[in-house]
Amino acid sequence: MVADSRQARLEELGLTLWQQRVRSGPPAPAAEPAEPPPSEPAAAGPPESVEMPPMTGSTPPPAPSPDVAAMDWDELAAHLAGCDHRGATRPVFGVGARDADLMIIGEAPGAEEDRRGEPFVGRAGKLLDRMLFAMGRGRTRNAYIANICKFRPPENRDPKAEEVAADRPILERQIELLSPKLIVAVGRVAAQTLLETQAPLGKLRGQVHTYPGRSLPLLVTYHPAYLLRSPQHKNRAWEDLREAMRLLDAAA
Repeated sequence: MVADSRQARLEELGLTLWQQRVRSGPPAPAAEPAEPPPSEPAAAGPPESVEMPPMTGSTPPPAPSPDVAAMDWDELAAHLAGCDHRGATRPVFGVGARDADLMIIGEAPGAEEDRRGEPFVGRAGKLLDRMLFAMGRGRTRNAYIANICKFRPPENRDPKAEEVAADRPILERQIELLSPKLIVAVGRVAAQTLLETQAPLGKLRGQVHTYPGRSLPLLVTYHPAYLLRSPQHKNRAWEDLREAMRLLDAAA
């Protein structure tokens, strides 16, 4: 009877006894999500090429250096005039006879040399002219005067190694073109640079050196500017000049 009344109520609700048992039973476990099918590998092929944007503002390759060793006097002077002046007014190329057997080499131009474009002018230049005159020579006839550095260093300081290196090919070509019998280095900086040494000037004086890489005698003496400050050394400078005259006479 109880079952009949229960069945009657279920039928009123539109349910059967079996459906009620399913709904009232324990919940079914959740179904695991289906594993997605593996994706097929892409067909192998060449990698895509990436087009790079054109370079802008790139530095062009440097122009080849001019062959200084093949230049004549005028070409060499014109080449130096086109070099970086490093803050100087103008280059100081050199002055004198281009067939002279004596070459005087100093260190660098000063303020007056920078203004006039000629080495050894002013008071020191006048003293050098007197020294040359005592040897029977002059700056425009049988001597040639130049510097290891062709542009005036700021505030008349000693030239830096990179400045000397920049101008050294010019000096070497001047020596090649002149082909002197003797070089006289005046002053410590010029002597140490040409002889590639750090020995003091006092130890470099009084002996005949050989210019490195050339069979060319080289003497060392005081710079005229130093002799103006220390006139007591003029007698020693005269000894150096007498040795220079002896070497030139022997080479004649």
